[in-house]
Amino acid sequence: MKVPVALALAAALAGCSVDMGGFSFVSDERGTRSSSASARVSTQEAMLTPEGECSADVSLDPSTRPLPKEIAVGITECELVRLKAKRPTDVLIGDNGRGQREVQVLYSEPGNREIYLFTDNRLSRIVKPGQPEQQG
Repeated sequence: MKVPVALALAAALAGCSVDMGGFSFVSDERGTRSSSASARVSTQEAMLTPEGECSADVSLDPSTRPLPKEIAVGITECELVRLKAKRPTDVLIGDNGRGQREVQVLYSEPGNREIYLFTDNRLSRIVKPGQPEQQG
């Protein structure tokens, strides 16, 4: 009887997220001031926002895996940003008409431009001018 209850609970929590926020007052010799903080935890894999930030600070998804060693087809949007160690130049988010999320992530540097194309949060193509296109 415990297994069905656990499965029902797991199904109910699938896709859940928790947003936490708060503020506090700090008093010192300069007076009283306020500070605030927020955090987001999700049971789904984090995805990029249009601003190039990950949608969740911490992912509790059971399929969470260690950070890949290199940029390769199949990594997630947030894994790309962590591997590049900087925010992308531009992020375009849309859908492909079949209900799949499509994301184009641009990294532009002097003399170099890289476009990473994602379908449903998985890297599917890498486009670098002057180099052969990498596809998965």
